[in-house]
Amino acid sequence: MADEKKKTIAFVLYPGLTLLDLAGPLQVISSLAGLGQGFEAVVVAERVEPLETDTPLTITASRTFAEVPEPYAVVVPGGAAPTLRALTDETLLGYLRQTAKTARWMTSVCTGALLLGAAGLLEGKRANTHWTFREGLRAFGATPVDERWVEDGQVITAAGVAAGIDMALHLVTRLAGDDVARAIQFAIEYDPEPPLGPLDWAAAPRGLMAPVVQTWLTEGLAGDPDLRERLRKHTVHTG
Repeated sequence: MADEKKKTIAFVLYPGLTLLDLAGPLQVISSLAGLGQGFEAVVVAERVEPLETDTPLTITASRTFAEVPEPYAVVVPGGAAPTLRALTDETLLGYLRQTAKTARWMTSVCTGALLLGAAGLLEGKRANTHWTFREGLRAFGATPVDERWVEDGQVITAAGVAAGIDMALHLVTRLAGDDVARAIQFAIEYDPEPPLGPLDWAAAPRGLMAPVVQTWLTEGLAGDPDLRERLRKHTVHTG
């Protein structure tokens, strides 16, 4: 069982998630735990067994959902078609609904926000996700916001993939203050200088991504055509 003397931050696993959505924030929060701030990071799933990611690496949770029923905070990573498939996983969605009743923070990275939405946790809230699915948040009653991370009540949602590190550092400021967050930023040497410079969003490859996203929707939500169509009309297109 989780150490009851510490506040537990639960990272949620499911098959096929994007590894960096998990690993980036987990590194930040694990650093927080290592600084003696009274927090612990755990990785939870329905069962403790190897799960595929969107890379050749498999991962295994350290605890089951049942073993961590009331974490202080929850982090939900995203992904592509497997994340869309998880939108119909009632065990996973049930865990998110349950933990939201007592958690101080419910957070997500990338399309993990869609899982919060499917669990009914984004109704009436400002939120963000990967840019290809940002408008799809409307299907869950949320207001899409084009920001690196968005805090609204107990919910913090991040943009795509690498934005999870930013969100996690912001979460640390809320948990332990600016000085601790800055120390962690130094510890992991997080000072991005991408080789091609910052992104020019006016030049985003919408035409390239549109058919890819449609394939994710077709594969991921084959069993829920109603939700598939609700999301399809809001996702990235070439126009």
